[in-house]
Amino acid sequence: MRVVILAGGRGTRLGDQTSARPKPMVEVGGRPLLWHIMHIYGNQGFRDFLVAAGYRGEIILDYFRRWPPNGTWSVEVVDTGLDTMTGGRLLRLRSRIGEEPFLVTYGDGLGDVDLGALFRFHRSHGRLATVTAVRPPPRFGALTLEGDTVVEFSEKPPAREGWINGGFFVFEPGIFEYLKGDSTVLERQTLPRLAAEGQLMAWRHEGFWQPMDAPRDQEALESLWSAGQAPWKTWI
Repeated sequence: MRVVILAGGRGTRLGDQTSARPKPMVEVGGRPLLWHIMHIYGNQGFRDFLVAAGYRGEIILDYFRRWPPNGTWSVEVVDTGLDTMTGGRLLRLRSRIGEEPFLVTYGDGLGDVDLGALFRFHRSHGRLATVTAVRPPPRFGALTLEGDTVVEFSEKPPAREGWINGGFFVFEPGIFEYLKGDSTVLERQTLPRLAAEGQLMAWRHEGFWQPMDAPRDQEALESLWSAGQAPWKTWI
């Protein structure tokens, strides 16, 4: 099963950190964030990666040329356009993903997510999409839940408590019918429509989750790694 990592954004809120490299290549513990994300998946048996590159994508491609992945891994870096939106990046990968369920995450978030449990939950409900719901500060897409069903999806509300979008998605191929082109924003168009149609379910993750959205986030992740207390590090 393929794992898509959305790694094409500009990451402007990290300031100078992303002036010459994409956000997923900003380092924690001397390794790019992308490396950490891939190890979260790889350690749990998901080792077929599609990296949806865009801004400074050549840096990601060069990294994997210099650091070939483990022999049991497959990594393909695909240029999905400089200004393509998140949904559009997925659509550009349609021919590579095929007709099987696939995993998707952002290139800027770490967590000790039980991916096997996430996928089993997804297969149990029979809907098109599953989002991992987490509880960090209220500055990300908010989820309103009834049971495990997402009944409302609001992108980045100004102040709201509760469950929010933590990425770590599972999608069925039917998701492509909700993606219309490069301008499709997954969080503003596709996920709200799926929620309205009862096709978006939430798997609750009560453990660690932290995005790298600002310099203070990188500092927090770096401190955890340096102290040997990185919850997302489940590999040896």
